Amino acid sequence: MRKGAGWQASCFSHERDKFERTTAITTMTTTLKDNVSQLHQAPQSLSAEMARNGLEQSHTKRPGRIVILITTLTFGGAETQVVRLATELKTRGWTVRVVCMVKPTAYLSQLEAQHISVHSLDMKRGVPDVRAVFRLASLIRDFRPDIVHCHMFHANLLGRVTRLFCRIPALVCTAHNFRETSEQDGPTWHKELLYRITDPLADKTTIICNAAFERYVRVGAVPRRKFQMIPNGVDTDHFMRSKNRRKNAREALGISSEFVWLAVGRLVKQKDYPTLFRALELLKHEQFVLLLAGNGPLEEKLREECRTRGLERQVRFCGAREDILDLYSAADAFVMSSEFEGLSAALLEAASTGLPAVVTDVGGNADVVADEITGYMVPPAAPKQLAAAMHRLMALSPERLQTMGDAARQLCHEQFRIAAVMDKWLDLYSTFPRHAQVVQIKTASQSRDSQERGPEQSIHTEPQSCLSSQSEVTR
Repeated sequence: MRKGAGWQASCFSHERDKFERTTAITTMTTTLKDNVSQLHQAPQSLSAEMARNGLEQSHTKRPGRIVILITTLTFGGAETQVVRLATELKTRGWTVRVVCMVKPTAYLSQLEAQHISVHSLDMKRGVPDVRAVFRLASLIRDFRPDIVHCHMFHANLLGRVTRLFCRIPALVCTAHNFRETSEQDGPTWHKELLYRITDPLADKTTIICNAAFERYVRVGAVPRRKFQMIPNGVDTDHFMRSKNRRKNAREALGISSEFVWLAVGRLVKQKDYPTLFRALELLKHEQFVLLLAGNGPLEEKLREECRTRGLERQVRFCGAREDILDLYSAADAFVMSSEFEGLSAALLEAASTGLPAVVTDVGGNADVVADEITGYMVPPAAPKQLAAAMHRLMALSPERLQTMGDAARQLCHEQFRIAAVMDKWLDLYSTFPRHAQVVQIKTASQSRDSQERGPEQSIHTEPQSCLSSQSEVTR
């Protein structure tokens, strides 16, 4: 062989693969809009054709196979819910595979202990990578799930686009906040527009609280007929009071008789910690400690604000922790100053542990905190009112605090325990056919040909590439 020929052949092969991928992506982009438009009518057409041919869909609650797709696994509310959903499904006999777009950094040992495999698409945070579509499609083809359930904006969008490249019997997308956010505080209007454009590719979109449900419908991100509210859940058997755990946790933290406040959440603009710090500045003469659990891009800025306000001795930055139950056990009450929320997993955990709370009246907080019964509600961005409510709670007798905490736990157990929420998910999953039904998207000429052949020939069961002249999407 001529010197360098092997290297040239390798390069040619690489360039050919690159060209084929580019061609596929270009074709997908130019046809996506038309395909999505046609999908508005696909479910009704399929149902009618199946009815004419005497076919029935197999709806069942028996355990199946599910892929759970999420942006990443870190210490956050949405991630916590995904782990709870995966482990509860596994307990109920489902075969579960978790797929992360970005390399996971938390909960791996917990999932591995349940024999739940975790895969990464090896994307870099903040860097779009179309190769993830093909990696995810390959995983789905190999695993052959009955359902793909996506969580958070980027995973929801990726799951929808990937459906153009492989068979997905049922696709569920879950949004986890009152509105979409950006860690860099950039514009987010385009996210809701993309939800609207790609909605036909999803069978169902869900949201975690009623306030967010009404907002998403109002802005046109999701049509009401394909939208459902299923709340977050909490393991009330795990998050519960323990005198021994409380004693040990406070000793480990070096806390004796001080009143302990706990705030849990990412250190991001949404949580509005500056308002909380301004409230604490008004309470500096009182004996208390604030444990702040979480990490995020604003950590250094928030530490500096604490120093500026003279709160270094009272505010402890605890970071993101797996032993979060120890902090709930050490605390006397929970506080949240968010400017907006969906349904906070941390607030549910606090209530389940029996902590009264002072929270802002935003999003789903009112679903968890009954004002004057399990805690106090205050307006957002109102440090004086937040400080007054915190002072009022600290002034209560131990017996009154206990009564409030008991009421919080009872409300949480009745409405948000994970077993009850899991039943809602299984009810939703059971509405989908357990085996894929393929919906064929036809061009106008192909539709005329189909009409000439007659309805008995119009149902197709063998998948073809969506890049050919006859693109298919499974419903």
